[in-house]
This record gives sequence, structure tokens and C-alpha cells, in this order.
Amino acid sequence: MNHWMIAPVVLPALVAPLIAYLMRYDQVLARVTSVVATLALLVISIGLAVQTTDGQVRVYHLGNWDAPFGIVLVLDRLSALLLVVTSALALLTLVHAIATDWDRAGRHFHALFQFQLMGISGAFLTGDAFNLFVFFEVLLIASYGLMIHGGGRARLRAGVRYVVMNLAGSTLFLFALGTLYAVAGTLNMADLAVKVREMPLEEAALLRVAAILLMVVFSIKAALFPVQFWLPGTYANAPAPVAALFAIMTKVGAYALIRMYITVFGPDVPGIDSLASDWLMPAAVITLALGAVGVMGARRLMTLVSFAVIVSMGTLMLGVSAFTPVATSASLYYLVHSTFAAAALFMLCDLVVTRRSNGDALFLSGATPQNGLFAALFFAGAIAIAGLPPLSGFLGKLMILQALFDRPWAWLTWAVILIGSLLTIIGFSRAGSLIFWKSATVPAPEEPAEGAPVTEPPTPASAMALAPTFGALALLAAMTVLAGPMMRYTDATAQQLFEREGYVGAVLGPREMHKTLHHDDAEHGEGSPGKAELDASGHGDATGHQDQGDHE
Repeated sequence: MNHWMIAPVVLPALVAPLIAYLMRYDQVLARVTSVVATLALLVISIGLAVQTTDGQVRVYHLGNWDAPFGIVLVLDRLSALLLVVTSALALLTLVHAIATDWDRAGRHFHALFQFQLMGISGAFLTGDAFNLFVFFEVLLIASYGLMIHGGGRARLRAGVRYVVMNLAGSTLFLFALGTLYAVAGTLNMADLAVKVREMPLEEAALLRVAAILLMVVFSIKAALFPVQFWLPGTYANAPAPVAALFAIMTKVGAYALIRMYITVFGPDVPGIDSLASDWLMPAAVITLALGAVGVMGARRLMTLVSFAVIVSMGTLMLGVSAFTPVATSASLYYLVHSTFAAAALFMLCDLVVTRRSNGDALFLSGATPQNGLFAALFFAGAIAIAGLPPLSGFLGKLMILQALFDRPWAWLTWAVILIGSLLTIIGFSRAGSLIFWKSATVPAPEEPAEGAPVTEPPTPASAMALAPTFGALALLAAMTVLAGPMMRYTDATAQQLFEREGYVGAVLGPREMHKTLHHDDAEHGEGSPGKAELDASGHGDATGHQDQGDHE
């Protein structure tokens, strides 16, 4: 077996307790260890992503127990892509936290940060729905601690709201898993993909209930309407590097929806039909609209960016809701873009807010040091999150619009995306004008009277503090320049997702793969497109899509 597959889970799991127990009083050692571990995680993730370019789905059997009885980790193009995004984002936010001394606001920042990475990496790698729940809990427990890092009444209040919302989601998740297990007798995703298709229609009522419950749970994580209200308060009040890291948290919910409703459920499952698309599309439309209204009405800079995150999630889920390879490919490209765009804005806002006398309140105040530089970075971040050229947000939205062109209600989705982009531009223009342009007209404060307390002027941001924001924006520029190779990767990722037989065959073995193929033939007739494409791509042989040889 390829033991590097488990490294993204084991590495932060080992480093976190070491930092918590041995380095809790040595901030320098904790910083160095955390950075080295996160850098190693990025290198390992890139190595795993390179391995997946051959099109194989790799499986790691924990304890050498075969699926569906043992626990498996599954590495395909999608999980590898999200591992790279997570580790790159983590490195940027960690450097920002160190450069701005946010990590000194509490003793356990680095330990919680590593536990968070363990939970996110595990969620992307697991091939079992119950372990998806376990990794959700790991990352949520760590995020509770990170959310209230540094203390403060507003942060604690937002943290309580975040905890209550996610506890409700976890409870629903357990109910859904219990229902699913009662119906199918398994929670292994590959095994579920086979069992749910063998289920007669008259026994599919409970399966439909489980599918709806799971959709509600993942919608909470993805901040979709009507359960999106926790996000603005949580992100706006979290420490800035934590909010930047949380940009990947909503993508975990989007990933779970993609994985479960393409690999496991689908329109060919009795009783499911077009359930996911029917519910996700209107939810995404309303989410996008509410986010755009929130951007227009925001009175705080961090709240403005938080609502922009909701807009981006609505756009992303509109693409996902089509459940076609073309739309999924476009959504994955946009997912990567929106993650780094939101992170760049949160980190930049932190640099600006800590140097303004009004904090992040959108009121006129004096100019900050490096006002011109901050304005240029804010302009770049704003056009990225709004989806304007020349950055990758424009390409991402354009590809989603093209993918939705021939879908039902295309006029509505086009109108919402375009109007939402316009309102986002207006909201960010208003904020940028107030903070960076009009602030230059405010006269400098008068010299304090003799004997009066002297307030130290804010200091310019260091090169190290600016580097993560520049890094995130540089990644967006790279996504634009390398859009062709990036799209080829997401195209191949989407194609692999919709070739469900490859995933099933890799996890369960060739026999179950051919059983699934046989079921598809029975459903669609001989020469169905799915089988034809599988044979033509050379993945239909007994070993072509799996790492079974390694396992043996």
C-alpha cells in the first residue's frame, strides 16, 4: 500500500499533541514546528496529486481489513486537489497568524490549527460516511477553539451560535447515518453506491429520507439557504487568519455534497431521481441573492467579506446542482478560486482594520499607513471575489454560466449570478472608496495638548505580514495564466467522479465493479454511454482503476 496516503491525517495528528504538551510555553518552537509540519503537508499533498494524474483511484486499507468491513481512505483526483488547496491555504494563513502575532493571543493556537488540518484532510480522504462524520467532528471541535481564540464578548457570542448550529447539524448527521445503515446495511461509500442501486423502489422511502437529511447536514456546512445565517457572524468575529482558514470549511460541505450525490446517490437510484438537483438549485439561487443583499447592507468590513463568501458559495453550488461533468469541472475551478480570494480578503482586512481608528466599521476615518498599497490589494481582491477580469473569478463564473446555459431555468441562474456580481462590485466599491479614497481627505489629527496621553501611531505592515496576501493573490493570477492546464485537470476530475465504476472497483474489487456495470446495462441497455466510455478509456479491465495490486 502507498503509506503516503495516510500522512495528511497522521502528520497533523502527531504534531498537534506534541505542540500542546511539550511546546505550550515555548512559542518559538511551537511556531517552527507548526510551519515545518504544514510545509511538509503541502509537499505530501502535491506528491499525492501528482500520483493521481495517471487516472487511478488509490485505496488505503487501515489494519489491512478489506472494504466494506474495514476503514478505507480513498485518493482520487478530487480528494488530491482539495488536499493541495487545504495545505496551501493553511501555510498562508499560518504565516499571517505568526507575522501579525495572532497566534500569541492564546496558548493553544498551533495545536488547534494542526487538529483542524487533520479533520479537514481526513474528511477529503475518507471512503466511509461514518468516518466522514468523525472527521467532521474533529475539525469542528478544533474550529470551536480557533473561533474564540483571543476571547472577547462578540467573538464568544458568535462562537456559541456557531457551536449550537453545528451541534444541530451533527445530530442530524447521526440520524441520517442511522437511517442509511438501517436501509442499506453499510456506510462504506463504494458499497453504498452498489447497494442503493439494487434496492427496489417500494423500499426506497427511508433511503430518500436519509438522502434529504444528509443534504440538510451538508447544506449547513456549505452555508446554503435556509441554514446560511451562521456564517456572517462567525467569520466576521473570528480572528482574521482563522476566518481565512475557514474559507475551506464551507468547501468541505460542498465536497460532501459532490461526493455523496455523484458517487453514492444519483438520478439512476430508485426513489432519488433528481432529488439533489431539484433542491440544491433553488437553495443556491436564494443563497446567492441573500449574500449579494448582505454585501450591499454590510456595515463592517469583515461582515462585507463574509457575505461575499456566501455569494461565492451560491455561485459554486449553482454549478454543482447541475450534476453534469462540464458544470462540475467549472465548479471545481471556481471552488479553488473562491477559497483563495476569500482568504486574501480576510488577511488584507486584518492588516487594514488593526491600523484604523474605527476598526472594521465602515465609517470615515483617517488614512492608514501604506494606504495606497492596501487600496491596490483591496482592489485586486474585490475584482477577484466579484468575478471581474482579468483574475480567475471571471473565468470561473464564465464557465459556470456556459455550463448552465442549456439547463432548466437558465435565465434565472444567469440573472442571479450576473446581478449578484454587480451588487458585489457596488458593495466593495462603496467600502473601498470610504476606507482608502475618502480617508485620504481626512486631515491628520492635531498634536495632543501638553500633558495629554500620547497615542502611538499605527505602524506599517511588515513584509512578512503582507506576504500571505500577496501569495493568495499570486495564486489567483497563476490560475488565470494556467487556466488551460487547470481546466484539463478539473475536466479529468469531473470525468473520474462520474465514472462511478472506477471508484467502486478500486474500493471493493473488480467483482463489484462489474456488478455495477451490469446494473447500469440493465437500466440503460447494452452499449450504454457509461460502459462505452469506460471501455474506451481503458479503465474497464479488472485492475485498471484500482490499487488492488498494491494492497495484495
